[in-house]
Amino acid sequence: MSAESNGNGKLLEFERHLWEATHIITGPVAAADYKTYLFPILFFKRLCDVWDEEIAATVEEYGETEEFARLPEFHKFVIPEGHHWKDVFNITSDVGKALKKAFREIEKANERLYGIFGDAQWTNKERLPDSLLHDLLDHYNRLPVGNKQLRQDKMGDAYEYLIKKFADQSNKKAGEFYTPRTVVRIMVNILNPKAGESV
Repeated sequence: MSAESNGNGKLLEFERHLWEATHIITGPVAAADYKTYLFPILFFKRLCDVWDEEIAATVEEYGETEEFARLPEFHKFVIPEGHHWKDVFNITSDVGKALKKAFREIEKANERLYGIFGDAQWTNKERLPDSLLHDLLDHYNRLPVGNKQLRQDKMGDAYEYLIKKFADQSNKKAGEFYTPRTVVRIMVNILNPKAGESV
C-alpha cells in the first residue's frame, strides 16, 4: 500500500469517525443544526491538539520546561489556563457551561478567532444533558487531530465532507452551507487579485 493511499485510508477513517458523532446528538439536535454543535467541538479539539504539539516541539528544541513552552510566542493560538480540551473533558457536571466558557476565553485570547465557535445553546440541559455532552466529547477525544495526524489540507477535506453530509441530511444543497472549492478557484481566476488589493 502506498503512503498516499494509506493517507487516504486514514482520511476516510477520520471522516467516518466525525460523521458518527451525529448519532450521539440525533434527536435533541435537528440535522440542519449538526454543524452548529459539531464544528465548534472539532475546532476546539484541533486547537488544543496543535497547541500540545507546539508545547512538545518547544520542549524538545530548547530543552526547557513545559511552563516555558506555554509562552505565547511559541504558539499560533493561545489556549488560556484552565480552558484546554483536557480541562473541559474532565468535567462531569455543567459540561455545557464549561464548553461555552472555554470557547469564549479562547476567542478573547485570540482576536482572529472571534465568533469561530458560534452561539449554540450549550447550557440548555434539556436539549444537551451532561451525559450527552460527555459522550460527544469522549467520541472526539478518541481521535487525535493535531498536525502530526492530520495535515491542514486533510482537515479541510474532512470539513468539506461533513458539510456535504450535513446538507444531504437536512435536504439542502451543499452550496447553502458553504462555497465549494471549485467555485472559489473560478472566482479567484476571474477577479485575478494582485498583492495589496482586497476583494
